[in-house]
Amino acid sequence: MTATDQTSTAQDTQSVPTASQERASGLRTIKRVIPYLWPANAAWARKRVVLALLMLVLAKLVAVGTPFFYKGAVDALAGEGAAWFLAVGAIGLTVAYGVARLMEVGFQELRNILFTRVGQRALRQLALETFQHIHRLSLRYHITRKTGGLSRIIERGVKGVDFLLRFLLFSIFPLMLQLLMIAVIFFWLFDVWYLVTVVVTISLYVWFTFRVTEWRVTQRRIMNQQDTDANQKAIDSLLNFETVKYFNAEAMEASRYDGAMARYEEAAVKTNYSLAFLNFGQAFLITSGLVTVMVLAAIGVQRGDLTVGDFVMVNAYMIQITMPLNFLGTVYREIRQALVDMAEMFDLLDQPPDVSDAPDAADLTVGKGEVCFEQVEFGYDAARPILKGINLTVAGGETVAIVGPSGSGKSTIGRLLFRFYDVTGGAIRIDGQDLREVTQSSLHGAIGVVPQDTVLFNDTIAYNIAYGREGASREEIEAAAKAARIHDFILSLPEGYDTAVGERGLKLSGGEKQRVGIARTLLKNPPILLLDEATSALDTQTEQSIQDSLRQMGKGRTVLTIAHRLSTVVDADRIIVLEDGHIVEEGSHDGLLAQNGRYAAMWARQSVEVE
Repeated sequence: MTATDQTSTAQDTQSVPTASQERASGLRTIKRVIPYLWPANAAWARKRVVLALLMLVLAKLVAVGTPFFYKGAVDALAGEGAAWFLAVGAIGLTVAYGVARLMEVGFQELRNILFTRVGQRALRQLALETFQHIHRLSLRYHITRKTGGLSRIIERGVKGVDFLLRFLLFSIFPLMLQLLMIAVIFFWLFDVWYLVTVVVTISLYVWFTFRVTEWRVTQRRIMNQQDTDANQKAIDSLLNFETVKYFNAEAMEASRYDGAMARYEEAAVKTNYSLAFLNFGQAFLITSGLVTVMVLAAIGVQRGDLTVGDFVMVNAYMIQITMPLNFLGTVYREIRQALVDMAEMFDLLDQPPDVSDAPDAADLTVGKGEVCFEQVEFGYDAARPILKGINLTVAGGETVAIVGPSGSGKSTIGRLLFRFYDVTGGAIRIDGQDLREVTQSSLHGAIGVVPQDTVLFNDTIAYNIAYGREGASREEIEAAAKAARIHDFILSLPEGYDTAVGERGLKLSGGEKQRVGIARTLLKNPPILLLDEATSALDTQTEQSIQDSLRQMGKGRTVLTIAHRLSTVVDADRIIVLEDGHIVEEGSHDGLLAQNGRYAAMWARQSVEVE
């Protein structure tokens, strides 16, 4: 039997770690896994682990004792051996051999049954922790992340934990136990040279396997890097399907993907060549040890020191040794790979979010809904400030629009209000409460956002509207749709509210998606509303219709509107003109036009563009 390779991969690192660093990383990873295997708050899981280990030991004891029945049956047939073998008879010993084999399998299956729930619970818990942690990470992380690479890290990490939980506990430990018991039997029943041969064979096999596997790690890293690169290119291209079509770039995308796959192919070929060398070397060592022991046994039979049954028993024990040893090669490689994969996932879990709740954070209490920006300073990069001392108060129930040229910081204000980022200077308060001193969950619950491009889940229209408030009834969903003026359109569809919208809502038009977004925000019923260029991507006719819905939605709420198209904010109570991170003008639409300043110039320019 030869070892097999797996195609599981791991993202490469830029610098190759030393052996000591890898060992330290492996130990750290194992320590992180132990609580999932031996959970402090789940006594039932610990009991199952203990019982599974007991079944494992019983299975190995039966496995090591089974060849004795095989030997007895052969000796009984040959008319030699111990008296009790002859008394029981070949048929009885053969039946006993079969029962022992069945018991071994039975104990192994009981072990699997007992451990399965523990392993699956650990995978579920770890997957949930990773999922929740990724959602806790900041917008900065999600803007820079690569979806393909991230999904691979999570997938490989969870699979790595499953592999480690099963094989570290149920392969390495039982293999060592079985080899120890067989070594004792060889020394006790036969000759010291049998023991020497077995020990030398195992030692050479383990040394060869580990050394060659370490050598193969370099090739595996390169292969992993190319696999991740190809996967990222494929996912990125598919996510931007329309852009690829617009620029007739199918051939270019295929060439980029094929180039990445060609590099992966080259690395995979080298990896398979090294695997062939490893497999042949393992087979040579195992076969040499097997032949040596069998020759010793054959000589013993010829001299009359051993029976034919002894010869058969030695062969059975050598097969018991060689099979798990071949498995050891695969297990070692996969454990190494699993440790790498898990380390990447745990590194992801260890990555702290840029924005986190204060230890004593309280829930936000919204009364009037007053929003205050006090000397707010912020920059995505410390060397390039975006907002430079913004002072702005939005009274409860007031509608304030923020306008200005691209790059002036309009959208940044919205992101800071929702606390995607923390201010680097000053403070933002809602009804006097500093956003850094309240929980993010309560803050997000108090603010409803209608973005420029409403992104929908690949589910039904009803699901997407109901996303505004968990547990909403069908009547409440339909009421929100009516308020957003999309109810009649939904009913005109063949499947009504059960119509699937497609990935990112691509089966709906821009205006329809915006109305669904407005409906789910209405269902959320937040006291503060943030409209982030909510109609700038729509045509004029659709925009006017959507604006009516937005005006209705803003009644009785504090509304902060971020806009590029000035025609959408003429009805605002106040308009703030932002430029280069500063508020340069403030007033109503008519008042700002009368000032004949920056706002008036922007209005004149956009009016000409419309004409």
